Amino acid sequence: MNISKNESIDMYKTMLKIRKFEEVAIQGSAEGKIPGFIHLYIGEEAIATGVCSNLREDDYITSTHRGHGHIISKGADIKLMMAELFGKATGICKGRGGSMHICDASKGILGANGIVGAGHDLVLGAGLSAQYRGTDQVAICFFGDASTNQGTFHESLNLASVWKLPIVYVCENNGYGISMSQKRHMAITDVANRGASYNIPGVVVDGNDVLAVSQVAADAIKRAREGKGPTIVECKTYRQRGHFEGDPGTYKPTEEQAAWVKKDPIPRFEKYMLEKEILSEKGIKEIQADIDIIIKEALEFAENSPWPEVESALTDVYTDIIEEAR
Repeated sequence: MNISKNESIDMYKTMLKIRKFEEVAIQGSAEGKIPGFIHLYIGEEAIATGVCSNLREDDYITSTHRGHGHIISKGADIKLMMAELFGKATGICKGRGGSMHICDASKGILGANGIVGAGHDLVLGAGLSAQYRGTDQVAICFFGDASTNQGTFHESLNLASVWKLPIVYVCENNGYGISMSQKRHMAITDVANRGASYNIPGVVVDGNDVLAVSQVAADAIKRAREGKGPTIVECKTYRQRGHFEGDPGTYKPTEEQAAWVKKDPIPRFEKYMLEKEILSEKGIKEIQADIDIIIKEALEFAENSPWPEVESALTDVYTDIIEEAR
């Protein structure tokens, strides 16, 4: 791959930022400081990082309930994200969205989503908008393997194919739909094969190899920008935590978990950079220290931020927007 030293380092920083953000989220959830459910991205960092390393700021992404990694990779402010998890007024959505509904339209982040399969249809709107306006923007749809059993998946692929919309469907196949193994909820091994029904090319890639993900994503994004239509990129990966924090994950075989942890994308990429002399041990530690400071500052910002005023519960609703338009 034609990836520069600086690009490799940037991808490492992004993956590390996601991992350390999630580790703080684990602690905040355990201490009761973060309300509601949180679904962590630990083990899957290479996917969002590899895909989003090829995007422009004006490109779009739709996310899932497990969206922190996507949103960080697309460039959202870490401090505002952390405050959002804590339900604070300074959060990126004023503390109203929480973990599963973070969005930032200024960055092309159309939102994490608590509804399984909802992103499939949302990305259609983004792709159609870009095509209608005659731009070369691309829309990325991140989704899990189990959501491809939803009708929204098939409806979305059909229209995207017919209209040749500039969409890349990125399946993060971590092998489980909540506690249900993929082997039990579908009769195929590769989700990418489902694209054949809609004349959409499908590619399977090692989702724990950030360079491989980046290369495949680059090809699919280029194809979309050129008006050639959508692609399915299936990334084989594994979530190292439970479906949500509090889920013990006892349905996952111990041997399976151990095997995937050995393929953790971050130490794997560290080994690559050391072998290629992109970074030294000292350089890696310096980056880790820098990211620790960024995450610490984000946590302090969140903890010291005010709670939303009770009166704010009645603002920023649809009727307010209509009245302002009048």
